[in-house]
Amino acid sequence: MNKKLLLITYLLSFTCLVATAQTTTPADTIVTDRGYLVKVGDLAPNDFELVLANGTKTSLKQLRGKVVILQFTASWCSVCREEMPHLQKDIWEAYKNKGLVLIGVDRDEPLNRVQKFHQDMKITYNLALDPGADIFGRFANKKSGVTRNVVIDREGRIVYLTRLYDQHEFASMVKVVDALVNNKNASLN
Repeated sequence: MNKKLLLITYLLSFTCLVATAQTTTPADTIVTDRGYLVKVGDLAPNDFELVLANGTKTSLKQLRGKVVILQFTASWCSVCREEMPHLQKDIWEAYKNKGLVLIGVDRDEPLNRVQKFHQDMKITYNLALDPGADIFGRFANKKSGVTRNVVIDREGRIVYLTRLYDQHEFASMVKVVDALVNNKNASLN
């Protein structure tokens, strides 16, 4: 009888182990990191130029000393459209005069479409062009999607990452931004 019980226990343990191994795939890694190539605490990649829809240019190097949010977006993205009024009101309008820079980085769309998107969304923060999603590809796997925000502190470190528009995550991001722009020593995670 003990041998049967031992065999059954062994088989159940083995079955659970196999089931766990089968459900842990490389795709689960993407879900965990949400497609990001960077993580909180990393220095943000800054080896690129941002060409804004109004024709001006900037870079993360030039923006060092400011709190920066890069919002990866696109005109065809319904979740981006849902999030943008909140970014406008709760982030941009609240903190633009406190050392914050918010730039929507439009994924691989032509200038005229980006300008129309900017106008249609009635936002006042800048949109930048991202031909070939090259800037996006410095932060996230190019096969992963947009709406995502990368919050970068004054020293150029990534302090918060979002994916899609989730009200709770967005509220947490607002708290992080508030702490950064107001130089609060509150926990940023």
